[in-house]
Amino acid sequence: MSWTERYGPWALVAGASEGLGRAWSLELARRGLPVVLVARREGALQEVAAEVRALGVEAHVVALDLGADDVVARLREGLDSREVGMLVYNACFSRVGAFLDLSEEERLTTVDVNVRGPVRVVGALAPAMVARGRGGIVIMSSMSGFQGSAFVGTYAATKAFDTVFAEVLWEELGPRGVDVLACVAGATSTPAFERVTPAARRALARPGAPEQVVTEALAALGTRGPTWVCGRTNRWASRLLALLPRRRAVRLISQTTRRMYEDAP
Repeated sequence: MSWTERYGPWALVAGASEGLGRAWSLELARRGLPVVLVARREGALQEVAAEVRALGVEAHVVALDLGADDVVARLREGLDSREVGMLVYNACFSRVGAFLDLSEEERLTTVDVNVRGPVRVVGALAPAMVARGRGGIVIMSSMSGFQGSAFVGTYAATKAFDTVFAEVLWEELGPRGVDVLACVAGATSTPAFERVTPAARRALARPGAPEQVVTEALAALGTRGPTWVCGRTNRWASRLLALLPRRRAVRLISQTTRRMYEDAP
């Protein structure tokens, strides 16, 4: 099978309105897959859709809240019988701050979008992939999910879930023809990262480019699973942290997040 035959006829990118989601959408389009773009902000999605169409590829916009209870019903309605062979769950909600300083709504929305969202969307789309005996699923995770970290506690915990969830899917769905990957990104130069991180402190995280994350993930899909850490420095750091006692790893990473976000303007 060709690449488009294996992962077509449509790709769906959840969280496609900017940053990594935009990079995913454009790269999948360059590889010949029409793209369903999903996120809350329809205006931003339409801008990405215009970029996809400029590449000569069809784009379809579905504006919805991926943390909502009715996400599956609304997604099915928006797809209108389009057959999805590639799912990228990139949608993410995160608020930076100490756990007790965040509202209950912020904490639970993080769980709704980052945990319940992928469980629901994968549950809706994976059965058809299995029935066809082909397809691909990428769940975006984060280096923060490898250990606890001050100021991003709930987010980090949801990303630990995402990594393990993708690894389970890799084991269960791989023999049935569906390639699955947990794509673990470090800090990435996205609008979301830049909105929450003071400009003078961004270099502490050594952010990478969204396009590089996507390129590495697509190279790893079907060959290097279940989990791929993007970026040579991030891979080195993840191996080093895994050798440390848990308390040391948590404190080491928390030192960095405190330097970045504590008392940030």
